[in-house]
Amino acid sequence: MKPALFKDRVDAGRQLAQALEQYADRDDVIVLGLPRGGVPVAFEIAAHLHAPMDVLVVRKLGVPGWPELAMGAIASGDIHVFNDEVVQQLEISKEEIAAVIAKESDELHRRETTYRGRTGAPPVENKIVILVDDGIATGSTMTAAVEAMRQLAPKMIVIAAPVASPSSCERLEARVDHVVVLEQPSHFRAVGEYYEHFAQTSDDEVTSLLTQARPFQCPSVLA
Repeated sequence: MKPALFKDRVDAGRQLAQALEQYADRDDVIVLGLPRGGVPVAFEIAAHLHAPMDVLVVRKLGVPGWPELAMGAIASGDIHVFNDEVVQQLEISKEEIAAVIAKESDELHRRETTYRGRTGAPPVENKIVILVDDGIATGSTMTAAVEAMRQLAPKMIVIAAPVASPSSCERLEARVDHVVVLEQPSHFRAVGEYYEHFAQTSDDEVTSLLTQARPFQCPSVLA
């Protein structure tokens, strides 16, 4: 059995930050972590780049009865992204899809309220947005994040992850300006298999890191 690529999310974030050095010390960069697991990684990147950090809430849409398999994802801004191949092959009905969307939408709104309270999302227009997760498997979640960002007119969209499947990287590279992934295992399995320690990130940890992070400097226009 091969050793894990990363000790934990903090280690992964520090390694990934080195590969993003070109975005350091710029006033037009913001780092957005995908909760929950992407936030500890994003925190280390933002600290290294001296950039503000926030979150972009995205929820995977799991297949009914097989929730670990993504059939799509939703993101802030009423963004829905589907893996048509999975939906068609498993013959998932519109009613089943609607039920999963309703459940995950409730959780998405709960997390936005928990993490931000009454504070709106940071403005990203004409910014270089670095979207960060702790790993990318199918790419559905990150695709939803990208589509949400496109509506807000950033100057550039950069995707950053410690590990990802090669096929997901290829698809995402066609959608954004820059993809930075440290490892692309040819026989990609679950993200957690590439970490020595991969405990679930809690809401408390997310809110704590957001409190510690460098805040964005101008008032939100996206509340």
